[in-house]
Amino acid sequence: MVDSDTMPLFQVVVLAIIQGITEFLPISSTAHLALAPWLLGWADPGLTFDIALHVGTLLAILVYFFRTWLQIVAQAIGFHYGDDDALRRNPGLLWLLAAGSIPIGILGYLFGKQAETTWRSPFVIGAMLIGVGILMWLGERAGSRRKDMSAVSFTDALVIGAAQAVAIVPGTSRSGITITAGLFRNLDRPTAARFSFLLSAPAIAAAAGKAFHDLTKHGGIPAGMHTPFLLGIVVSAISGLIVIAFLLRFLQRHTLYFFVYYRIIFGIIVIALASLRPPAG
Repeated sequence: MVDSDTMPLFQVVVLAIIQGITEFLPISSTAHLALAPWLLGWADPGLTFDIALHVGTLLAILVYFFRTWLQIVAQAIGFHYGDDDALRRNPGLLWLLAAGSIPIGILGYLFGKQAETTWRSPFVIGAMLIGVGILMWLGERAGSRRKDMSAVSFTDALVIGAAQAVAIVPGTSRSGITITAGLFRNLDRPTAARFSFLLSAPAIAAAAGKAFHDLTKHGGIPAGMHTPFLLGIVVSAISGLIVIAFLLRFLQRHTLYFFVYYRIIFGIIVIALASLRPPAG
């Protein structure tokens, strides 16, 4: 972990931008954040900064989908609010999101330590980058893409939620695996991405909450990390907002194939580099 007064603000900005971009594009934020310090020779930014990045991306989701969340919650408790017709025709969406969040809670509890330690091997990350890339390719070919948000069912939510649970394995990509599951369940691409982002909010909030609890047991935010902490939140939130908007527009007219190719090539590079150069430390 980086000492409290030795994290350069340049590294904060770079890593926060990487988080904002890769959390929402289907290319794995964990892979990029785990490998960037290794490849660049930087020290591990540590738990405090990890919390900042989680808070920033959570804010991006809550801000971008603010009106969506209001309509979802209002409809769940019996109020009529909002003008999104697809949401209006699926008034139980809040409960579907809650059900879909259960699998990652269970797997996170059972395998959280492995996900933070032994599974962070570059070989695991590279293999998951390639494997999920292949699944994304299959999802593009298999799905009928005929269902919008009004047609998301309980079974859809559980399948996509189970896929999200797999994302505790580094290199998977939460958005990549859940969007792919949505395609296999015949959701159209923008709906699959939108449901993926909404579903990620409880998981990211839970991860940030657990990490913050762990941090308080070690004395809270170190004195020298207050500026990096706040800057990390702001930069990851802003970059995350931009990427959410970009991907939702992109998927209205384009496939996931670009990200498939990126993942496979990146995964091969990661495995090759790991074979030639063992991780530091």
